[in-house]
Amino acid sequence: MIKNLLDDITNDIAAIERALKLQKKAASVGFDWKNSEDIIKKIEEELTEIQDVLNNKLSSDNLSEELGDLMFCCINLARHYQIDPEAALNKTNNKFIKRFNYIEHSLRKRNKLILDISLEEMDRLWEEAKKDTI
Repeated sequence: MIKNLLDDITNDIAAIERALKLQKKAASVGFDWKNSEDIIKKIEEELTEIQDVLNNKLSSDNLSEELGDLMFCCINLARHYQIDPEAALNKTNNKFIKRFNYIEHSLRKRNKLILDISLEEMDRLWEEAKKDTI
């Protein structure tokens, strides 16, 4: 039986890890972007496709597919720069938590609940948090 190059990369691992393994294996035989500008162009193309899905009110399956394509491309960009996408996403998750906690803490100091303020007020506090928490 003929074995394909990607056959040994199982689907029982986390999606980010699997995407990295697939990309590395394909890159090992030359199927890879030569520079980051090409990856950025592909990311922009995927964003355009997402916008097309939204503009044309296509199904959530279409949107899911395009979002998956975008994430795959972002993982590829991270790989290109030897950045661990799992670690990068965890860092962003932690940053989000700090900033959201800042919003809640700021509101508590004013005896307000987050459900009682507008999105615009949350955005203002978010921008404040970005300056304060970096």
